Parts: sequence; structure tokens; C-alpha cells
Amino acid sequence: MSLTATVAPHRAAVAIPSLVPSSHLDTLESEAIHILREVAAEFRNPVLLFSGGKDSTVLVRLAEKAFRPGRLPFPLLHVDTGHNFPEVTAFRDRLVAQLGERLIVRTVQDSIDRGRVRLKHANQSRNAFQTVTLLDAIAEYGFDACIGGARRDEEKARAKERVFSFRDAFGQWDPRRQRPELWNLYNTRLDAGEHMRVFPLSNWTELDVWQYIAREQLDLPPLYYAHPRRVAVRGDALVPVVDVPELSGGDRIETRMVRFRTVGDISCTLPVESEAASAAEIIAEILTAQVSERGASRLDDRTSDASMEERKRAGYF
Repeated sequence: MSLTATVAPHRAAVAIPSLVPSSHLDTLESEAIHILREVAAEFRNPVLLFSGGKDSTVLVRLAEKAFRPGRLPFPLLHVDTGHNFPEVTAFRDRLVAQLGERLIVRTVQDSIDRGRVRLKHANQSRNAFQTVTLLDAIAEYGFDACIGGARRDEEKARAKERVFSFRDAFGQWDPRRQRPELWNLYNTRLDAGEHMRVFPLSNWTELDVWQYIAREQLDLPPLYYAHPRRVAVRGDALVPVVDVPELSGGDRIETRMVRFRTVGDISCTLPVESEAASAAEIIAEILTAQVSERGASRLDDRTSDASMEERKRAGYF
């Protein structure tokens, strides 16, 4: 019996034929499972960063394949900004309950209440402040490895990441201090206070992720599929309209058919116009897309004073 057959899908769904050779996805899957098992073998206290988004959902599926029928050898951690889409939070809780695994939630609001984060104004995006909450959670639990769903194709700073990405005692990332990974050999040695970020999906693309979602018939938050939604038109960007007073603006409001290519903090996650309501239709859409996933969907990448590399150097995901 194949390894795939030993893990029940997250939901019952109609099978969707793959548009790439299965051997390609099998190779990516095998590599990711090897990395996850390497983390379990080499680190004392790892954790998997789980937001309820598509990439972290794929990570959870891979972890199931790596370690079932036993329990996962690490808990799941979500850093909640307090401005997450309710559909994503509901999906997160439902999937964790189904898996029977441990979920740790730490919130940016807690960091604000403790004076660790100070907002300049009420409607300031909380996205970048997740760094403070994450580093505090790492220190609180003594995590020495954080498994994340970042991919090299997302953004040029992430393309510099190693699979095992070293962080110093302050949680900072320095691309000049990253360790060689020749022949897929990983140096996991750490001194006190240091930790590793590990990215099993490093070599995957957005297309690979959706091909895998289709093959594995994975459930996702409905935001990923085309649906009518009220949006604010701001230049060439569509901004979701939400019932969060400090995020409301004075832009022209329209109802359009949209989907989200990535989901995160409401304040910086943009939908794109789309009619793609299934994994197969999204795959076809990605094949003709002219704009990258983050370039189309993240307001912070367009407007932030700090580049992704600067945010990562400070400890961002």
C-alpha cells in the first residue's frame, strides 16, 4: 500500500486530474517528508507554524504522511494578529480538532496589552508586529526549530533562504551567516538561545502547491475560491471591506467576484478578480498569471517602509 493511501483526506472531494507528471509532486513530497523527519530527529523542541492558509495546510498534510499513525512530534503554533479573516480562523480550529493535535495560539493583542507592541494609530497594520509575538512565543516555550510554509518563489528575499535557516539569539536572520546545504546535508547545531527556521516547501511553487491540493483533495478556507465580495477600489488594488472599524476607509465600494491567492492579516491581504471556483480552475489561472502571488495579494509588500529582507532580518516569518 502506498504512503498516500494511509492518510485520510481532510475532506471528501471529487478527484481532480493533475496537470503535471505525478513523479514531480512525488519528488517534492518525498523531499519535504525527509526534511520534516530530519527536524524531528535533530531538534529537541520543534513547532510547526500553522495559520490555516494553503501552504501551512499542505505542511500539515505532509507531517501526517511523515509521522502517522503516531501523533505529530511537535505542536502547531498560530500567531494571531486579531485581524485575521474569520473564515480562516474557523477553518484552523476545525482542522486542528479533526487532527486531534495540540494548537498554541499567541496574539498580537496580548503583546499590545503587555506593552511589547505600541501602535502609532488604531488602524496601523498589525502584520509586522507578529515578529514580536512570535519571538516571545519561541522564548516562552523554548522552541529550537520553527517549521514554516515559505517558498523561494514568493519573493526575492525568501529566495535567499536556506531550507534550514539559522536565527541568532535575537531571532535575527543574516543571509551572510546562512550555512551551506551541499548534497542536502543540513547543519543543525545551535548554541543557547538560537533557533532554526525550517522550510520544507522551499523548492515548491504556487502551481506545485495547488497541484498538490488538487491531488490530495485538501480542504481550504473558502476565501481561496472565487466568491462575490464587497471590496474597496483603490487604484489598481481591491481592498476587502470588513467589519473592523479601524480598518474601514472611504474608498468606493463595489461587489466583485474575487478570490485570495494568499491569506493573512486583513489589513494587508488583497483579493484578485477571478472566476476560478475550483482547484482545477485556479491551476489554469496560475498558468497564465503575469503577477506573482505576493505581488498581487499583499499590500504590505507594496507600501511598507521596510523591505521583506529588512523584516526578515528582524525575525519576521
